[in-house]
Amino acid sequence: MPQHVPPTLHDANPQKNRATQKSQENSAAPLHPRRIVFLSRRDLGNPAAGGSELLVDRLADGLTALGHQVTLLCGGPAAYRDYRVVSAGGDLGHFIKARRAFTRQVGDCDLLVEVCNGLPYLTPLWHRGPTLCLVNHVHTELWGMRFPGPAAGLGRRLEHWALSVAQRENLLVAVSTSTAGALGALGVDHSRIRVVHNGVEQPGARTPRSSEPLFLAMGRLVEYKRIDLLLRLWERVRPVTGGKLLIIGDGPERRRLEALAGPDVIFKGRVSEAEKHQLLCAAWLLLHPSAVEGWGLVVTEAATRGTPAIGFDVPGLRDSIADGVTGVLARGESSFAAAWCTLALSTERREAMGGAAAARAERYRWSSTVRQFRAVAAEAAAPRRG
Repeated sequence: MPQHVPPTLHDANPQKNRATQKSQENSAAPLHPRRIVFLSRRDLGNPAAGGSELLVDRLADGLTALGHQVTLLCGGPAAYRDYRVVSAGGDLGHFIKARRAFTRQVGDCDLLVEVCNGLPYLTPLWHRGPTLCLVNHVHTELWGMRFPGPAAGLGRRLEHWALSVAQRENLLVAVSTSTAGALGALGVDHSRIRVVHNGVEQPGARTPRSSEPLFLAMGRLVEYKRIDLLLRLWERVRPVTGGKLLIIGDGPERRRLEALAGPDVIFKGRVSEAEKHQLLCAAWLLLHPSAVEGWGLVVTEAATRGTPAIGFDVPGLRDSIADGVTGVLARGESSFAAAWCTLALSTERREAMGGAAAARAERYRWSSTVRQFRAVAAEAAAPRRG
């Protein structure tokens, strides 16, 4: 039987008790790093920016609002931000210049966050302070899509060594369970991996859904997004569904893709946030044929507008799409085309998935992402024991 403990003088003063408890909690909590530097390939203002750059911008902006002094050290063109942005050379050349730029223009910090998207900065080899590695996705299969055999093999080995060996003393942040699993497969100790999901903005009022079939693909036009595959499938789907296929985004593949496109395909290029909102609301389906993603941010952006998604059962998309609930994960090209036709022809099922997608998207907000990342940053910057 539990024993009854008589109240003490301390217990009799609830206000003092709460103040003492709060003081004890504050003293026990790790101190948050104040000066944080992100080392990343691009700024969000770069024409080649994508989901990784958006994540870094939202983290840097959110941490700045919480009182941290944030600096982004990147390559290529950069825009003005509420946090400090330092451009350290060209898009690729800054990988070589990053150490010198950090020493000359930053000097010191409480935490250095290396954003590793394929090509690493190898910060543990030259930075002696607390370091945190942020990983969107491991590029294992993508090296062969972008580079010839020898170069792809070299890049693959360098990335694997950087993540599993060079970062062996540091924490790593993965944006999804899939990325965490890929890091574990490289040999990264699971005890050093923290998952912090991407968020989305709270969208404004929804604009009307298109009365005619409208299908949307959105993202940077690069090889691994596989828009060419989508164009090929559209030739099979269009006679069944009718309507139009809109491609939003730009990139090095655009000219080739426009040459491959058949009837009723519209390339919109880069669009404003307001137009993106309208198109995501108007679309019947979001189509995401990518070979791999860290998370698939556009899936969640579409979900907040009640638009379900179809993607392949690949890392990242299997995290952002709940198969059969908020969209469909296809196991091959034929099942992708079949799901596309089925949902286009079934308004009831499409709307049910859209409603479920919107409800699930409520869990993912940038404010929550910033809070979670801040907690990991505090852990990474805390004095090491033992």
